[in-house]
Amino acid sequence: MDLIRDPDVRSIALERASLFAGAPDRSPMRNCSAKDLRIALFSGNYNCVRDGANNALNHLVSYLLQQGAQVRVYSPTVARPAFEPAGDLVSVRSIAIPGRSEYRLSLGIDRKTRADVRRFAPTHIHVSAPDPQGYQAQALARELGCPLVTSLHTRFETYFEYYGLRPLRPWVERYLRNFYARSDLVLVPNQQILEELKAWEMGNRLAVWSRGVDRQLFHPSHRSLDWRRSQGWGDEDVIPLFFGRLVREKGIGEFSQAIAKSIEAGLIVRPMIVGDGPAKIEFARQLPGGARFLGHLSGKELATAIASADVLINPSTTEAFGNVNLEAMSSGLAVVSADVPSAQALISHNDNGVLVPPHDVAGYAEALTGLARNDRKRSLLGSAAAAAATAFTWSAALTDVVQDYLGLIG
Repeated sequence: MDLIRDPDVRSIALERASLFAGAPDRSPMRNCSAKDLRIALFSGNYNCVRDGANNALNHLVSYLLQQGAQVRVYSPTVARPAFEPAGDLVSVRSIAIPGRSEYRLSLGIDRKTRADVRRFAPTHIHVSAPDPQGYQAQALARELGCPLVTSLHTRFETYFEYYGLRPLRPWVERYLRNFYARSDLVLVPNQQILEELKAWEMGNRLAVWSRGVDRQLFHPSHRSLDWRRSQGWGDEDVIPLFFGRLVREKGIGEFSQAIAKSIEAGLIVRPMIVGDGPAKIEFARQLPGGARFLGHLSGKELATAIASADVLINPSTTEAFGNVNLEAMSSGLAVVSADVPSAQALISHNDNGVLVPPHDVAGYAEALTGLARNDRKRSLLGSAAAAAATAFTWSAALTDVVQDYLGLIG
């Protein structure tokens, strides 16, 4: 059945259209609150993989439910999810992505899913991934006459250079620009990316959805010399950290080369690798001997490992926000990161971290070597990083999203 010809859906569409007032201004309609929201969230992999995007989306759904809103999530699912999802999750048709089976690709919105959305009668449709389902969800929002919100979580256009597919980047950039331009509101993770996207001529249809950090979990107090000793590191060792999924686009090649250059310069280091992923074997082959792979950690075990390292090296250029940087900063580490918008939003160069030009292996090696040989600077950067991290709270970030939702019904 064509939803727009269904009388029930036509009435919903007219009602939603009567509320829609264009661009949000975070000044919601009088007497309208979070309890009036019914959000249909379309996600690419809501709980298939524990990553920054899914972490942010689950925080959002939990917050909306706490505020009395209703949320229904439409996403591919797996037999063994990475974590328990927040909210009502509706499984949609999908296939495993070749070579990256931990991720799944939605095959779009079928009749059953469309009917479920119609029964839910959303006030807003929120799309979080530029996949076939996301594209069709955007069209569905127009059919239902409800505001369309799209959030940007990953710089997909940057992936191709890591897999020898750079010629495809211009085509992908055009697709993404057209995809996000279909929205009434695009939520981006920081002001730096917002300024970058102003070139898309989207007027005031851009807003910042920042992120938070769990300061109870990621805190310098979790640093443990006993834990370091139990893992084979000495008290005076300087431990460079790689923290994140073990995939090429996270910069594992550049991290390995930087460690090798540092060792060639006379530095004695044994890196700590926290995370897992399909490129683990490739990463282990690239790194000089002695690196310690700790796998996927969570909870107190994760907090202790991160706080017990000394310098995070994050060469990734694909981050939209940079949760890894923020969590390491909150743990009191000196951070050496690629100088990209996500890092610029968190790090002031040589004040609370170090920014290195993207892909500059020699720059990463030089920064690591300098910090390893200057205890005072490393300590000052770590303390300043921990202080800067206190500005990022989930409550403030998610309150802004709710106000953006409400600003679309004026």
